[in-house]
Amino acid sequence: MARVGLTTERLTQAGAELADEVGFEQVTVSALARRFDVKVASLYSHLKSSQDLKSNIALLALEELADRGAAALAGRAGKDALVAFANVYRDYAREHPGRYAAAQLRLSPEAAAVSAGGRHAQMTRAILRGYDLTEPDQTHAVRLLGSVFHGYVSLEMRGGFSHSAPDSQESWSRVLDATDALLRSWPAP
Repeated sequence: MARVGLTTERLTQAGAELADEVGFEQVTVSALARRFDVKVASLYSHLKSSQDLKSNIALLALEELADRGAAALAGRAGKDALVAFANVYRDYAREHPGRYAAAQLRLSPEAAAVSAGGRHAQMTRAILRGYDLTEPDQTHAVRLLGSVFHGYVSLEMRGGFSHSAPDSQESWSRVLDATDALLRSWPAP
């Protein structure tokens, strides 16, 4: 019988908090059971496996990021929208490093289909409408923005920019300026 008060949603939220504390890779059903001071078996009525827990955390993180992205983009266009959206990813990674890592998890096709990943792509394409890109260049630009945002944030989170001047904030601003300039003068094929 399931322990009173334990739900998939509560376990997912606790797993996300655990991921932020100890790292996403360290999140397991066993670690979660210890957090609730219950036997591992009691969690299996809510979770199929540690992979199921990680997928749930990834879905939660994608949803949180999408909600923040939508709020940041409201009423913005062009470079202002680009910078606001990029800062959502960077700020989220700083606030929730484990969840940010979870958002990078490769989901099953079924989980991906119901995830907020589609919302992320739609918001990125909305930003690109301000740059007047058409297909297939728009898809190339979506991939570029994902690479820039996630690549920079991932390197920064691992301390990759902490050993030299200038400050990583200055580089971030310059990278976004350069990205805006590139999008405004997108090369012809």
